[in-house]
Amino acid sequence: MTAFDLVVRNGRVATAADLFEADIGVKDGVIVALGRGLPKGTRDIDAAGRLVLPGGIDSHCHVEQTSSSGIMTADDFYSATRSAAGGGTTTIIPFAAQHRGMSLRTVVRDYHACATPKAVIDYAFHLIVSDPTETVLGQELPALIADGYTSFKIYTTYDMLKLNDRQVLDVLSIARREGALTMVHAENHDIIAWLSDKLMDAGLTQPKFHAVAHARTAEREATHRVISLAELVDVPVLIVHVSSAEAIEQIRIAQNRGIRVFGETCPQYLYLTEDDLDKPGFEGAKCMCSPPPRDKANQQKVWDALSQGVFQVFSSDHAPYRYDDPEGKMKHGSNPPFKKVANGVPGLEARLPLLFHGISEGRIDLHQFVGLAATNAAKLYGIYPRKGTIAIGSDADLAIWDPEKEVTIRQADLHDAMDYTPYEGLTVKGWPVITISRGEVVAEDGKVTEERGRGQFLRCDRSPLARSTGRRVTGFDPVSGRLPGL
Repeated sequence: MTAFDLVVRNGRVATAADLFEADIGVKDGVIVALGRGLPKGTRDIDAAGRLVLPGGIDSHCHVEQTSSSGIMTADDFYSATRSAAGGGTTTIIPFAAQHRGMSLRTVVRDYHACATPKAVIDYAFHLIVSDPTETVLGQELPALIADGYTSFKIYTTYDMLKLNDRQVLDVLSIARREGALTMVHAENHDIIAWLSDKLMDAGLTQPKFHAVAHARTAEREATHRVISLAELVDVPVLIVHVSSAEAIEQIRIAQNRGIRVFGETCPQYLYLTEDDLDKPGFEGAKCMCSPPPRDKANQQKVWDALSQGVFQVFSSDHAPYRYDDPEGKMKHGSNPPFKKVANGVPGLEARLPLLFHGISEGRIDLHQFVGLAATNAAKLYGIYPRKGTIAIGSDADLAIWDPEKEVTIRQADLHDAMDYTPYEGLTVKGWPVITISRGEVVAEDGKVTEERGRGQFLRCDRSPLARSTGRRVTGFDPVSGRLPGL
C-alpha cells in the first residue's frame, strides 16, 4: 500500500505569502506531506515547469437562482460547478436567496435540494436577506448563523430586494451580535429609478443607457452611506462588486480611518467598459450588469485598487442569463428597454485566467493573485485553512497552472450553460491545466468531470475578520443597549 493517494511533484508551490519548490502528498483528500522526493503515490502528476496554486474560491456567484423579476439563471449546480472547475476553481459560495414572504429556513432547504445531487466541487452558501421580519431577525437568522451560514447579502436597490436604512441597521446589529459578515450591494435606488424614468420618458431605452441610469454617484453615495451605518453599529462590512473610482475612494478613506471595510471587484470592471453596452442592436445587453462597467480610465483605477490592497476579494458575480433566449436577456422581447433586461454577466470559468493575465502585464504579483483568488475569501467566510491555502491538514484543492500558456477565450470551449461570454476573443496568458478537488482530478486539459454530486457542503465558521473593532461613534452601544460604566 502506498503512503499517498496522489503526489503532485516538481512544481513551484505558491501561497498568498510563499513560493517554494515541493512535492505535495495527498491522502484521503487532505494534504499530508510537503517535501522533496516524496514516495510514489497511487497517482503521480509531474508539475515541472508549472505553478501549483490553491484551488480558487469564487465567493460571489448566482447559481440556480430566480431573480427578483422572476428569471431563472441558465446554470444549475451541475453546469456551474463544472464550469468553475474548468477555470481552476474548487469552491463556490453562491446565494440562498430569500424573496419577500419566504422563510429563510425554507430557502436554505430548497437550495440544498438543488445542490446536493448536482455539484461536482465543494460549496457553501451565503444568505440573501430581503425580508428582515421579526421572525427572520429574531429566530431564523441567528439559528442559521450558528448552523454554518455565517455571511449574508443585503441590497440598497431593486424594488423587491432593497432595505431601508433602518432595516440595514437592524441586520447589521444581528451581524455584530452573532459574529456574521454582511455583504452589501451598494447603489442608491432612488437615483437609479429617477434617472431610469427620465431616460425612458425621453425614449432612450437601449442597453447603453443602463450605464447612464446606474450613475457613479449612485454607487458612491450608497457606499458612503453603508459604511457610515456599519461604523455606527461597529461591525465590519463587505462592499461587493465595486465598479467605480468614486466608490473605491469611499472604501479607501474608511480603511485609512481604521474602519474594517472590505471590498470586492469582478472581471467585468477590468475588461469591459460602458462602450461594450453600446454595441449594434441589442448586443450591448450581453454586458449589462449592476453596477455597470465604467469607462476605460476607470479600469486602471480598479486595477490600482487591486494592487494596492483596497480590494480583498475578486469574484465573478456570475449571473448567467442567456442572450438569445426567451427565458434570458430576451424575456421581454427581442429588443426590450434596458429596464426590462435581466442584469448579469457570466464569468465563473474565465474569472481566474482574466486575473492571472494581470501578472503578465505587471499589474499584480503572484502572491496577490493567490490572495484575491482564494485565500482572502477563505478567511473572510470562515473556511480557512481547510480551503484557500496549501498546507498540511488543508483539503487537497489545487490548481496546476501553465503560466506561459496563451488561450483565446471562446464560449465554445467553456463548460457553462450559456450561449455567449462577454470575453469572447480575448487572449490571456496563463491557464489552469489541471484542477484537483480534495485529491481528485476534476478537470484536465480542457476536459471536466461529469461526476454529479461529488461536491460537499461546507459549514462555515464565524470569521475573526467579522468581529467588531470596539470603535464606537457614540458612547452608547445600540446592540447591547448599554453605556460605558453601566
